[in-house]
Amino acid sequence: QVQLVESGGGLVQAGGSLRLSCVVSGRSLRCAPMGWYRQIPGKEREWIADITTGPKPETYAESVKGRVTISRDNAKNAVYLEMRSLKPDDTAVYYCNKRGPRSSLWPWGQGTQVTVSS
Repeated sequence: QVQLVESGGGLVQAGGSLRLSCVVSGRSLRCAPMGWYRQIPGKEREWIADITTGPKPETYAESVKGRVTISRDNAKNAVYLEMRSLKPDDTAVYYCNKRGPRSSLWPWGQGTQVTVSS
């Protein structure tokens, strides 16, 4: 059974930074392109960043480009999201998962809440 556990969220003032972590158990993510997603209250979950297993550069949604960096540590079976210059609009629950067709995704974890105050 694959389990995703996100952590690192919290309450931060606008302009602040956070580092989110996602640890995967039950399956190796070594061969999996991974992504970070977020869900703003009242809206559908949206993709914001992904990282492949090869040399292809990371990609980011326009809403976060230049302010976040995705990285992975295959030895720790983990994916990270460095977030800076946070804005109130970044307030959401953040999730990690594979990057790919919906049918290929692992069961979602509980996510980690990020709240940015103005």
